[in-house]
Amino acid sequence: MPSNHSSPLPVLSLLLAATLWGISWYPVRWLEQNGLPGLWSSLLMYASVVIISLPLLWRRRAEAARRPWLLAALALSAGWCNVAFILAIIDGNVVRVLLLFYLSPLWAIVLGRILLGERIPARAWLTIALAMSGALIMLWQPADADGLSAKTFALGTTDWLAISSGFMFALSNVLVRKVQDISIPVKTIVVWWGGVFLAGLCLALTAAPLPEFQPQIFAAAALLGGLGIMVMTLTVQYGVTHLPVHQSAVILLFELVAGAVSAQLLSDETLRVQEWTGGLIIIIAAYFSARPGKPSSRVKRSD
Repeated sequence: MPSNHSSPLPVLSLLLAATLWGISWYPVRWLEQNGLPGLWSSLLMYASVVIISLPLLWRRRAEAARRPWLLAALALSAGWCNVAFILAIIDGNVVRVLLLFYLSPLWAIVLGRILLGERIPARAWLTIALAMSGALIMLWQPADADGLSAKTFALGTTDWLAISSGFMFALSNVLVRKVQDISIPVKTIVVWWGGVFLAGLCLALTAAPLPEFQPQIFAAAALLGGLGIMVMTLTVQYGVTHLPVHQSAVILLFELVAGAVSAQLLSDETLRVQEWTGGLIIIIAAYFSARPGKPSSRVKRSD
């Protein structure tokens, strides 16, 4: 499927997805606070959307069987990305988790070149550098009395979850573009199955106890999956299918801004001037990345 550089729909789709993912920390934290741990909420959310999609998957089972190994890789990478992100955003600082997650454009450049043969134009490198400089400005913390801020460089469990989630996000987006002969609905359903599998596997490996059954909370998790996860996944799939990896990766950095603003409004987390400055730089980078490029900058795809 060729990239649609003239239509604004892929860009708008990714901006919507980034906004929704940026505020997704609030409902999953609410579920956690009301007795539904992150792994269980992940399982319920993805299971509910998988159940809804079963009739469509059955009708398109022949299509799904054409690329079993690549689709399995997509399921695993997307499942890891989504479950790790939910676990990180529940316990970690929202902005810090999003910043570490959005090292993903760096991984996307490398993976896009290796797996897709994408030729990255000079302007793309500049926008990536600009976006990452904004992220670094947001992440940087002043030095302490000894000259360095250990907090800036010490990575905890939530930090590693965020980094691994970002890497798997980049990998899943590259795989979405690699299987261009598979329709967006099938790829989307595969992503949901990956969330069910990874959440279920983690629950089994950790022998997590069953949460107390609360109908309202379970219903809220199912609704979040059946509606929220469906919309967020479809918009990401549509955007990354129609845009080069380097462009979609930078546009999705808008999630940082959505997360930072929502954290400012809905939690006790505060933003410093440098974090607002970094967010503005990221918006500028996303704008330049979203502008149509010259013909020579279009991707070279190897399926």
